[in-house]
Amino acid sequence: MLTKRIIPCLDIKDGRTVKGVNFVELRDAGDPVELGKIYADEGADELVFLDITATVEKRKTLVELVTKVAKTVNIPFTVGGGISTIDDVKALLNAGADKISINSAAVKNPDAVNALAREFGSQCIVVAIDTKRIDGIDFVHTHGGRRPTLLKTQEWAKEITERGAGEILLTSMDHDGVKNGFANDITSELSSMLSIPVIASGGAGNMQHFHDVFTAGKADAALAASIFHFKEIPIPELKSFLNEKGVNIRKML
Repeated sequence: MLTKRIIPCLDIKDGRTVKGVNFVELRDAGDPVELGKIYADEGADELVFLDITATVEKRKTLVELVTKVAKTVNIPFTVGGGISTIDDVKALLNAGADKISINSAAVKNPDAVNALAREFGSQCIVVAIDTKRIDGIDFVHTHGGRRPTLLKTQEWAKEITERGAGEILLTSMDHDGVKNGFANDITSELSSMLSIPVIASGGAGNMQHFHDVFTAGKADAALAASIFHFKEIPIPELKSFLNEKGVNIRKML
């Protein structure tokens, strides 16, 4: 059985790590280079770096900052934000990223998932889905959660899996920053129906929430931001808790 992964997320705006609630009300959370090193040293399994306003502001992810972060970490490093072309991906991989994450670009041009998977391999391609429940139906949102689409989350997840995505980063906008727990229902639904790993994001508030998303939610990995940035839950303590609960988690070295 594969070990479950703990993944801190660095949401970047103007070169700084930020965190909000339901994708708005952003506040500063620190320097991404310093935070990346801390998390790697603490035993995080991976790191995700999302330039959250790159698509909205129609610019590319900050390659220079990616380079600096990559030099400080020794764990797999995923980068997203404003990525849409093969050249974009090449630049980020050359800067030190191990994987890239696309969201709005995939919705706009689903064939991009096929093209990137062919060029770089599925293991390199993470497709992020920002989902929000409207009248009982889960819909995909783009542009940092600002634009609703008519795509149903479950159908879109199935399509991008068939197109060659290697992982899905599923963020529940309803749960983001609220700290009441992950969206275990839709996470479990996608994890059960798909052949690729699902990373759950949005809602972590305590250590039990991680246990719940790995068991009830059937997630392969759990991503969180503010609880790590503001030192509410130390990663070593979280891993010890999960190990004691019987979750197959990578032990600290």
